[in-house]
Amino acid sequence: MKPIPASPIPFQEGRHLQLFDDPIHDPYQLREKLAEPCVCSDCGAVYHQGRWQWSVAPEHAAQVRCAACQRIHDHLPAGYVTLEGHFITQHHDEILQLIHHVEENEKREHPLQRIMALEQLPESLLVTTTDIHLARGIGEALHHAYQGDLDFHYNKEEYLLRVRWRRESKH
Repeated sequence: MKPIPASPIPFQEGRHLQLFDDPIHDPYQLREKLAEPCVCSDCGAVYHQGRWQWSVAPEHAAQVRCAACQRIHDHLPAGYVTLEGHFITQHHDEILQLIHHVEENEKREHPLQRIMALEQLPESLLVTTTDIHLARGIGEALHHAYQGDLDFHYNKEEYLLRVRWRRESKH
């Protein structure tokens, strides 16, 4: 049996994403552990016991920039969530509250999962994130709360997730 050639299309479509089980790492993720303790010079997260956490930084902690702050500094999101349809206009404040709630819950345990920007476009709302998992979580929360159509497009080479959620009107 001949091997199937790789698809020339850079994005993989579908609801069931294997990417979250793949041993692929964010290019911004550390390749080796930092000498502890470290504190992010931008957000104040502390690198302790091999991971970033929200805690009080020791006085002698080295100053570094965490991956989330580096992405923000570089203006290079890992996740894009596009919300489309008339439903967004009708429920704008409610939807924003849900998006921020998802971020707060994720960020509490995972300091590197943050919203970078919310951009109101003429026909849509664009949310950019520092992490693919937060983008996925926002899309799934919208779909769970309001139904609609949800699509994921993952670019493995760039470690980039595009989420599209669309709902036209209240059912």
